[in-house]
Amino acid sequence: MRHLYLAATGQNRGKTTASLGLFDLLVRHGLDAGFMKPVGQRTVIEDGVSADEDAVLMREVFGLTDPMPVMSPVHIPRGFTKAYINGEVVEDLGARVRTAYAELAERHEIVLIEGTGHAGVGAVIGLSNAVVASMLGAPAIIVSEGGVGRPIDEIVLNASHFASLGVQVAGAIVNKVDLDAQPGLVRILERGLELHGIPLLGVLPYRPILSNPTLGMVLAGVHGETLHPGPDLERVIDSVAIGAMEPVHMLERIGPGTLVIVPGDRADAILRLTAAHSSAGVTAGLVLTGGYRPSDTVIDEIRWANLFATLVAEDTYAVASEVHDLLVKTHAGDAEKIAMIKALVAEHLDLERILAVAR
Repeated sequence: MRHLYLAATGQNRGKTTASLGLFDLLVRHGLDAGFMKPVGQRTVIEDGVSADEDAVLMREVFGLTDPMPVMSPVHIPRGFTKAYINGEVVEDLGARVRTAYAELAERHEIVLIEGTGHAGVGAVIGLSNAVVASMLGAPAIIVSEGGVGRPIDEIVLNASHFASLGVQVAGAIVNKVDLDAQPGLVRILERGLELHGIPLLGVLPYRPILSNPTLGMVLAGVHGETLHPGPDLERVIDSVAIGAMEPVHMLERIGPGTLVIVPGDRADAILRLTAAHSSAGVTAGLVLTGGYRPSDTVIDEIRWANLFATLVAEDTYAVASEVHDLLVKTHAGDAEKIAMIKALVAEHLDLERILAVAR
């Protein structure tokens, strides 16, 4: 039986994307693969039991039949960390992970183990990624995201923590790379990681649909009042702009996929945007801030232009931060997104090299 531990250098680096694509490759390669999320931080209820949402996602996408407590043995709901530190959690959590893993190991040829965040996440309850990988004897693959210096720095830092606990770092994957703008970056990353003895197992190109939220996600994230839903809440936004300048200058800085965040009392800017959108489709939608509800006339213009618009109470800076920090999670129903993930990973990851280090 072989296994791999998929870790990351931080939040939103693309670990779940890599897990989905890599698991699909293992299955298509003819392997009987199992999946495990030993420690989960985002808990949902599935089949009447608590489980990490990534374990639920993998189970639904691939039709896995292993019990949820085996695929997701430990999860950290709100208040759990304080209870653990205060000595109120007396169960041997490590034993729960080992038992679940042993059951998967008996059932499958290979087990893909997905960690949570960077190498040290989970240390507060004695189950950091590095500790779990060491406990299970699994080699680690580290996922980072685009750039040159930052991904190499982050990967090397995380690799050192894994190595300190005797975990073999099998290699790295760099996600969200603009290969069109930087065609020579793959070789640079490969050389940079080679200097530290870390193989580059693949580079995944940047695709907006995998990284940016839809208008519906924005609506749910900012908890606003829908003034008009627009034609398609599933539309993926390309960028975010702050409408704090004169309308004529603002229009120079936005495109058809731009979400514009603008105070609700800036009727001049809102009307200019709606007029331009009606004639040329210049923006994806509006988030109107400060709790300033536009006049009925302005709202009518928004609706006539069929432009997405939501009204929120927070100020512009707070809302911009919320939108920026939105966690764009993949859901089992995201058929287009999942298909793209599978295709990208199949094209850009070296499965033979990955299987060679799985042990």
